[in-house]
Amino acid sequence: MGRARTTGWAVAVLAWAGASAALAQPAEKGARERIVELAHQVTAAYAIDTLPKQLKPFYKAHRAELPSLALEPEFAPRTPERRFLIDRLASFPFDDVPRTEASLNAKYGDKAKDIGRLPWLVEESYARLVDAMKASDKDKILAESDVMAGLIVDLRSPLNLTENFDGQKTGQHGLWVRVLEKLPQALGKDLKLSPDAARYLDNPKEYVFSIILASYVWIDNILYLDQLAHRSKQGYGDPYYEDLARRVGPLLRQQVLSPAAEDAGSYWYTAWVVAGRPELK
Repeated sequence: MGRARTTGWAVAVLAWAGASAALAQPAEKGARERIVELAHQVTAAYAIDTLPKQLKPFYKAHRAELPSLALEPEFAPRTPERRFLIDRLASFPFDDVPRTEASLNAKYGDKAKDIGRLPWLVEESYARLVDAMKASDKDKILAESDVMAGLIVDLRSPLNLTENFDGQKTGQHGLWVRVLEKLPQALGKDLKLSPDAARYLDNPKEYVFSIILASYVWIDNILYLDQLAHRSKQGYGDPYYEDLARRVGPLLRQQVLSPAAEDAGSYWYTAWVVAGRPELK
């Protein structure tokens, strides 16, 4: 399959990543949010290049109007709902886990509380995007496309799918922040993605669970590689992040963010097709 080219904007985002270290001071308002969402920004930028020629010009013309790629970027709130701790309910490959929220709650009751709503958030965002496409509402299309990109990054991030999301069960406390917030920043100019072309999704709802299965299998790798990166080191300073970037960086690029960019583009494209292929300007 073909690979997407790196756009000028993607290069600009990557260059910004290297400069973002100056934003790392907690006292600076908004700094943490910008670092947290670097993966979202890069994924959204690359997702545009995955689109077919009928749809790509619209997103390229309005890329700076996507909230995450604006001059002053904005992001949807990051809440515990943006997880799905599926291994609290069942064991891989989760064949018995219902595919609807109502059925899941009916089956598991209190056990399903506080595991997050990530699959349903993706489903709801997709439905809103289809409606926005049908109405040819530019602002809503761009806003919802960006929400979708962020949710897909969450869904492709293995730690968002496990009860041990922060390494708290394996003595690796703070793992989520290290891998999903700080590792993209540590990669800097090496945070280059290679997504395949967007494609039409025959069953967008079921595809969510295909992503979950493909993502979950990398959890043990991340736990093990984090342990290796921290071995014989004092704390989590630069030597640790240099080692983490070498060990986990390829996984983040190839198994998390590159597929996320392809998936985001696929959901955008599918919503446009389902909406009747409206002419967007």
